[in-house]
Amino acid sequence: MNAPQRFVLRAHYVEQGRLAMLSHLEVARTLERTIRRAGLPFAVSQGFSPHMKIAFGAALPVGVGSTCETFDVQLTRYVPADEALCALQRASVPDLMVTSCAYLDPGAKAASVAFPLSTYEVRLSHAVPRLTAPAQVKVVRKRKERVLEVADFLVGDVRPVDRRGDGGHEVWRFTLRAREQGSLRPDVLLAAMLDQACADGEGAAGELQVVSTTRVAQAAAE
Repeated sequence: MNAPQRFVLRAHYVEQGRLAMLSHLEVARTLERTIRRAGLPFAVSQGFSPHMKIAFGAALPVGVGSTCETFDVQLTRYVPADEALCALQRASVPDLMVTSCAYLDPGAKAASVAFPLSTYEVRLSHAVPRLTAPAQVKVVRKRKERVLEVADFLVGDVRPVDRRGDGGHEVWRFTLRAREQGSLRPDVLLAAMLDQACADGEGAAGELQVVSTTRVAQAAAE
């Protein structure tokens, strides 16, 4: 007997404005309601606690926006991707808007592991001539302190996006790799880089601040 065909729809969406302040769980619940309002025939798990068969990409820290978030939802029947997109967009709000849809090929990686590389763009309160990543950062998780080697996560250099005639830059970009043993949060790295910039004389402590941080690209491992 042949296995039933699976229809897994991958959707990309933005998370911006005030909705960037939502937690990952709040975003997940909101998108589940969006799918319900869109009228898509979503599949439901079996067991004592049935739930929508949906998977999300890597979680964003609260306060970090994105132009390239992802979720996969399994449907019980085929719905043309363009029709699904229109239905989702009608049910979405502008700051959590679905931007594209496509069906996954059999064997494709789930959204949670498909894109280990994340590129972030950060806007600072004022321009600085350089922004340098430290060799190590300390993180505290579940009351335990760990020291992370930045080189294990940072891909390439921290680089400026806009260039000014005076040599200063207020928008910077960097790429982080998620690893099986863990990840380095962009806000943690940014805090360490701002501390380093102040120590280098690029601004007084507390004067140089992050205005916004946005995930602008996700990619598979090279």
